[in-house]
Amino acid sequence: MSEKYKIGESPRPHFITTTIIDWVDLFTRPVYKEIIVDSLNFCIENKSLVVYAYCIMPSHIHLIASSPREPLNGIIRDFKKFTSKALVKMIQKTSESRQEWLLNKFSFAAKRLKRSVNYKLWQDGFHAVELTSNKMIDQRLNYLHNNPVVEEYVYSPEQWVYSSAAFYTLNEENRVALKMLE
Repeated sequence: MSEKYKIGESPRPHFITTTIIDWVDLFTRPVYKEIIVDSLNFCIENKSLVVYAYCIMPSHIHLIASSPREPLNGIIRDFKKFTSKALVKMIQKTSESRQEWLLNKFSFAAKRLKRSVNYKLWQDGFHAVELTSNKMIDQRLNYLHNNPVVEEYVYSPEQWVYSSAAFYTLNEENRVALKMLE
């Protein structure tokens, strides 16, 4: 992980982006996105993760998050490790049209490592920026929620199901909601 993206004080909110290797568009099926949602909810309930905003894009995830008790970088590391294994299992058992290609891609990425892993889904590290002002929070929140609009997946941010935009713009939960701001 680059020095400029190290997480500072965990209690402060951070804008975090974590990406699938080679920007593979893995999160195209609800079953894969649900693994991410369930895992984030586990971290919220059990690891003191606080999620202020999120957006699951096809190849990456954006979060604005903090942790008052545990180191945030450790939570994200554990989240990535768990979801990597869970996603591979789901790819293997689902009738995925790209099953062979995905598993080969993730296997090839793992073989480049010196560690003994069979599959590598996530890029090393993650991009984290400490949000030190309301202006920074607003900028990143707008970026995060407008990402699906910029990519022309939807016309307005609150239409993206795997995002917190509806919570912010309509003051209602999306049908897929994290346990946020409770």
